[in-house]
Amino acid sequence: MSRDRAELGLPWTHVDDHYLDGRWTPSTGEARTPVVDPATEEAWGSVPDATPEDVEVAMAAADRAFRSGPWPRLSAAERADHLRRVADELEKRAEELALTISRENGTPLSESRGAAGNAAGIFRWFAGIAGHLDADDVRPFPAMAGSESVVRRDPVGVCVLIAPWNFPINLVAIKLAPALLAGCTVVVKPASPTPLSIRFVVEAVEAAGVPAGVVNLLTGSGAVGDALVRHPLTAKVAFTGSTPVGRKIAAACGELLRPVTLELGGKSSAVVLPDADLDAMSDVLIRSSMRNTGQTCYISTRILAPTERYDEVVDMVTRTISAGRQGDPLDDDTVFGPVATKAQYDSVLDHLESARQEGARATTGGRARDGNGYFVEPTVLADVTPDMRVAREEIFGPVITVLRYDGIDEAVALANDTGFGLGGLVFSSDPRAAQQVAERMDTGSVGINFFASNHSAPFGGRHDSGLGVEYGLEGLAAYVTYKSIHRRTPNEEYR
Repeated sequence: MSRDRAELGLPWTHVDDHYLDGRWTPSTGEARTPVVDPATEEAWGSVPDATPEDVEVAMAAADRAFRSGPWPRLSAAERADHLRRVADELEKRAEELALTISRENGTPLSESRGAAGNAAGIFRWFAGIAGHLDADDVRPFPAMAGSESVVRRDPVGVCVLIAPWNFPINLVAIKLAPALLAGCTVVVKPASPTPLSIRFVVEAVEAAGVPAGVVNLLTGSGAVGDALVRHPLTAKVAFTGSTPVGRKIAAACGELLRPVTLELGGKSSAVVLPDADLDAMSDVLIRSSMRNTGQTCYISTRILAPTERYDEVVDMVTRTISAGRQGDPLDDDTVFGPVATKAQYDSVLDHLESARQEGARATTGGRARDGNGYFVEPTVLADVTPDMRVAREEIFGPVITVLRYDGIDEAVALANDTGFGLGGLVFSSDPRAAQQVAERMDTGSVGINFFASNHSAPFGGRHDSGLGVEYGLEGLAAYVTYKSIHRRTPNEEYR
């Protein structure tokens, strides 16, 4: 690889501790999880695998901080001040954070360098809506004259936040920021392949003066996450990851009558209307359909093209993807890096083999790249039909499929012919026509000629893509529990 990794000087490599009750605390066990650079296959770091004793310490600390600590008893405005300081501290750590992410999961630096700023923006946005929690909410009592109800939004309690490996910071921030603003305490469990970058967030929380026990960090395998989900002190769970794991978490939370937010997989479609500007589409294609080497939940990896422009669309998508440089994620000009893990690498190659067997045609890429690292060539598959495996399953790698349709009704039907419902796109030069198609798509979010997450708007999936939403006032609502106090219309003593 072109960059000397030995000279990076990253502060976190082989570590022995978890963050418990305001201190970096050695694990009580000896089992460890390696951290592997997917661009070199080198095990460059490691973390402890939390023991049941570690889990108990973390949960007890979070529960104690919630029951008797100052955090839930601060005003939301005071907690918001802490969130702003967390944002400032994160930005101070931006470069080391980016390098750590890229070594953990192969995200190109061109992407990972935005992680600190994006996470800081999430913390600042939630800080800006603190007044929603502090404002008096007094409602009339229509059925009883001379009475009213006071609605309180109380923090739900100890929250378990389980993050994925593809965006290991931002997909914690969209859980952590609203949980903290609401007054909750948390235990964070990062994905096994990406356990080091989250330590920069914990550092920022500590530097911002958040009290001990409010934020705790445990690393380890999926068994650690399962123990946290089922722990008797857990009041709420938020998980981002695969649909099969999400189903297991949902089952456990249903059994325990425990609220849960699940942001799961996707198989989103980009509907190209006959009047679409393909040059404009090319400008946003990689971010919209192959962001982070295709390892993004909401991207539209199914391109639905009208028959009369099918070849033209295939040519444009092929040119755009083949022009993106694949290489060392630590190089500034790299567009596509490796697949994040060996297991995911094998899965992507298995999907490509199924595509060949079922008659799809690779117009670029289509195989593993020679040499070290989990590199799969960025691939565009043409002549894909709706029944093919690559058209139905989430691949989560650098693969785009192009399907043809005849007529808008068929395009919408194809877009909705999936068990998922997370993202989607409509490309058109006619805003009204695009809006009409977007309204018919059965999915949690749709972009018209671009796609991006808006901190102020809810983001979540339908069907196999999850339960509940993140971002926006709706995302904050996931971390509060409501209490209605009914009373006679008060005199000043109530005020």
